[in-house]
Amino acid sequence: MAVTDRLPQQPQQVDAVVLGMGPGGEEVAGRLADAGWDVVGVDERLLGGECPYWGCIPSKIMVRSADLVAEGHRIPGVAGTAMVRPDWRPVARRVRGATDDWNDKVAVDRFVTRGGRFLRGQGRLTAPDEVTVETPDGAEAVLRPRRAVVIAVGSEPAIPPVPGLAATPYWTNREAIEAADLPESLLVLGGGTVGLELGQAMQRFGSAVTVVEVAPRLLGQEEPEADELLRRVLTDDGLEVYTGAEPAAASHDGSRFTLELVRGERLTAERLLVAAGRRVDLARFGAGVLEVDDTAPALAVDPRMRVRTPLAGGPGVWAVGDVTGHGAFTHMAMYQADVAVRAILGEGGPQAEYHAVPRVTFTDPEIGAVGLTEAQARRRGLQVRIGHTDLSRSVRGFIHGPGGEGFVKLVADAGAGVLVGGTVAAPCGGEVLGALTVAVRARVPIAELARTIWAYPTFHRALGEALRDLG
Repeated sequence: MAVTDRLPQQPQQVDAVVLGMGPGGEEVAGRLADAGWDVVGVDERLLGGECPYWGCIPSKIMVRSADLVAEGHRIPGVAGTAMVRPDWRPVARRVRGATDDWNDKVAVDRFVTRGGRFLRGQGRLTAPDEVTVETPDGAEAVLRPRRAVVIAVGSEPAIPPVPGLAATPYWTNREAIEAADLPESLLVLGGGTVGLELGQAMQRFGSAVTVVEVAPRLLGQEEPEADELLRRVLTDDGLEVYTGAEPAAASHDGSRFTLELVRGERLTAERLLVAAGRRVDLARFGAGVLEVDDTAPALAVDPRMRVRTPLAGGPGVWAVGDVTGHGAFTHMAMYQADVAVRAILGEGGPQAEYHAVPRVTFTDPEIGAVGLTEAQARRRGLQVRIGHTDLSRSVRGFIHGPGGEGFVKLVADAGAGVLVGGTVAAPCGGEVLGALTVAVRARVPIAELARTIWAYPTFHRALGEALRDLG
């Protein structure tokens, strides 16, 4: 079992088993292997997980390519003339190259070189101290971890219970990322991060895109100002956007999809992308043996990432990443992995904190946010003050010209004198967010932030304008 797919014939004692080898699982397994532990990493898909193969990296290649197309269209009237002919083929080739044609040999070799062992298959807890792995060919291996089990199984695309949908050949983000050619038209079921990023990108390359969101607004977990901005930008791009639109039925006639809405609209397209969020199936990997509720949406963990279970004895059980319910972000999995490794090795250090979790939607403009929204802060009973500035009215927004729309919104706890959240919507909102994340994370006093010198003329100077608006 030094390399993938080689199975032990008898139950095997090991130091640790890591179920799920996405970014968090790979980090934990690799560092335990570095410490000299006998570690087996288990995953039924590619080592590295969603991010390098179907998530962060390939999707942002698509987004970057689409941004280049948009910038080309912005040249007339600003920098001369341009003729833009979008071509998806080089984008698809670059995605295929970045993912090694969806092959994880490099990642597996990297892990094995560190001293770990990788077993490809569906892993399942069959006892608190036992993991059974079934490979695609039906063979089984039984592993008995002596010291630790780490659950890092990630999440799957959530498929809403729309009548008829399950019987259609719909896309999830995985099929969309792997597309060698784009459809002439695309329905996107879901107005969250994935649906908006891929929808805007494909629209810019020539697909006619329609976004359907059940909730009253896009990016429902973010500030309502983000919805207002994106709705305007997306419709200017040519997308159709339906919000508060509950699907009644879905069908496919062999060539086209039809989505019927409860309120009466009937939408058709060549392809249907389901981007309705993510879900974790605790029962699938045997969480019930830990005497926890395997129908829950996530595993409860303590600040050291140890699973809260009534069981005593046996190896410790930790969890990191999507399965913990603290955000389906690669950076969250990596952050929690560090906490878990230190706990497993008895190294101590800071516990996990979640008051300053950053998140970015890589649309154009980007929507970067950290901490609490205004509504969340008010629900907590904080003494809320808001600072706001319109980016298009800033000097950098004026310089940027077309595509320079955006805003900064700060959420402050006036009682404590610190920021508890904020949003930066800008052409590089995710980058500007860095300063805001540090401020929220370190609880930098607002008075200190107000004395900061913000470089001119930059997008991040808008943070100073928003601070002055706090009053």
